[in-house]
Amino acid sequence: MSTPSNKKKLHLGAFIFGVGHHVAAWRYPHTDTLGLLTLDFYRKFAQTAERGKFDMVFIEDIPTLPERLETAIRYTVPVRAEPLTLLSALASVTRKIGLVGTVSTTYSEPFHVARKFASLDHLSGGRAGWNAVTTSMEIAAQNFGRDHHLEHSVRYERAKEFVDVVTGLWDSWEESAVIADKTTGIFADPSKVHAIQHEGAHFSVHGPLNVNRTPQGRPVIVQAGSSEAGQDFAAQTAEAVFTAWQTKEEAKAFYNSLKSKLPTYGRTSDDLKILPGILPIIGRTEEEAREKEAEFQELVHPAVGLSMVSNMLRVDLSSYPLDGPLPDLPDSTDINGGKSRYQLILDMARRENLTIRQLIARVTGARGHRTIAGTAATIADQLEDWFTDGACDGFNIMPPYLPGGLEEFVDLVIPELQRRGLFRTEYSGSTLREHLGLAKPANRFNKLAIH
Repeated sequence: MSTPSNKKKLHLGAFIFGVGHHVAAWRYPHTDTLGLLTLDFYRKFAQTAERGKFDMVFIEDIPTLPERLETAIRYTVPVRAEPLTLLSALASVTRKIGLVGTVSTTYSEPFHVARKFASLDHLSGGRAGWNAVTTSMEIAAQNFGRDHHLEHSVRYERAKEFVDVVTGLWDSWEESAVIADKTTGIFADPSKVHAIQHEGAHFSVHGPLNVNRTPQGRPVIVQAGSSEAGQDFAAQTAEAVFTAWQTKEEAKAFYNSLKSKLPTYGRTSDDLKILPGILPIIGRTEEEAREKEAEFQELVHPAVGLSMVSNMLRVDLSSYPLDGPLPDLPDSTDINGGKSRYQLILDMARRENLTIRQLIARVTGARGHRTIAGTAATIADQLEDWFTDGACDGFNIMPPYLPGGLEEFVDLVIPELQRRGLFRTEYSGSTLREHLGLAKPANRFNKLAIH
């Protein structure tokens, strides 16, 4: 059944995770495994996503190898391109699609982050977005001169201050500051360029930024935490949230919870887009899709699956029987890692009475996100159901392998969504904010001048 063309459209991000989001993607016969660090590999991805009219490409990043080092190197692909370097290259081979990169607030400095994303926003014509994460992996601390990872609550306190400093630096040049008058010799009006003079618990930053106001006013801020602290952080600062849920009921509860927090910070529901991750395994028939999913699962090395679940749950499961249940585990409030993903995995195992072996099979594909295996129509049905029933504003699509996994989605699922009137057929704007329906933010210094 078709949907009126003026009806609200869903938003889509295309997620780049190595050579595919499935942990065994590199072993799949149709994966371009050796293209991982070639520009052509990523160019094809970005241009395919742009051909499909996606809102954005989304680059993940973890500033460390996984904790089980030998397993990671021997059986998985732990190599990752640095996001800002990659997105700068992709800006030159795309025209419309948004470019979102992950940079940690725990292991970075605000001035560097503000400068890099402001530069990307200028060079891309207003298409930059920053996925501001706190980093969940304990071992990352050892790569940055620390003995221990910051506590969960401290990481979020630091993150809030970090984002405030970054947005202040982005605001430090007013819109009309640059004059560039060759006759008078005046490049910019000093009264419209401001030192932010930030002194806080975690940062001391004078400013101003040495990059002027960007085409979007500010790059779009994305956030990926779903814990209570993560929701508060998102409600205050984020403009898009990437999250993981297994059931529509969980997704709706999260959606309503997060959206209800926005008025506290003077924001409306339209100011924040919520995009759950979806791993689509697409077949021309239902049987073909199920066979493809089974083929992926057969390629998962047992040590990899066990290591992945152990890392997510912060417990070594190697001494427990694979065909038995999970052992008793602590409440999420007692761990210092990714609390929301920990709770999601635990809830899934308990809700469905999964053995460790069954849990491994569920987790290794989408890593906690929802997997949908089926035809284009079946996948579109489920996306439409979640979207129209108030569980999300769209989805972050996580192809199981590359490049074919994204090509299949663009060639098969996108036309089905367009036929139903759920997704754009052409871009109506040229910036990431315009794609997402987000307003250009006010400059804090303009407000001071007015009041």
